[in-house]
Amino acid sequence: MNKPRISLTVILPALVLLLCAPVFGQLSTKKAITLELAKKIAAAAEAEAKKNNWTVVVSIADDGANLVYLGRMDNTQIGSIEASIQKARTAISFKRPSKAFEDMVAGGRTAILGLPGVVPIEGGLPLIVDGQMVGAIGVSGATSQQDGVVAKAGAEALQAQ
Repeated sequence: MNKPRISLTVILPALVLLLCAPVFGQLSTKKAITLELAKKIAAAAEAEAKKNNWTVVVSIADDGANLVYLGRMDNTQIGSIEASIQKARTAISFKRPSKAFEDMVAGGRTAILGLPGVVPIEGGLPLIVDGQMVGAIGVSGATSQQDGVVAKAGAEALQAQ
């Protein structure tokens, strides 16, 4: 009895088509901070700072810790530029306020100081929409507690949107 043979001329093209076929999947729906939204968040934070006669730098980062917006109020020390960026990056990278790390250090857990990318100073807050982290705000220039007040005003402005 003869066995049916499938020739390579049939198998090879079928295999190529199968391997080259597009892969279909579902993309996630992800909320993101736009430049326009970042400016609104920063404006609310800056308004809080002005109300209290504080000068600060406000940084807004996206969910990948990339800087989206930076605003430096007049007469704010330039050292606060990088500090505000790092506070925002701390908040988004570790999904918690930078004050959480300040509290750990104050409680004696100094090992936190060796954790890469952590600025253990109040003023960095995650920005959350519908339970999803979309970015972070970092504020520097006043006392750390005052920076936290300003950051909170910015985060609350996002919730009002």
